Amino acid sequence: MAKIKVTKVKSVIKRPKNQKRIMESLGLHKMNQTVEHDDTPNILGMINKVNHLVSVETK
Repeated sequence: MAKIKVTKVKSVIKRPKNQKRIMESLGLHKMNQTVEHDDTPNILGMINKVNHLVSVETK
């Protein structure tokens, strides 16, 4: 499977609770933290919900 790198670029302060939970489930806790995930529909759906808070790179 293809891999994607997801980096947290904005804070979740004053964001809805569901967006905070999505960021936690992606494994993003600190600013500028980068995690690598498989390119699955579940992950892409989560990224789509918080695309204004993250930066995505394909690998």
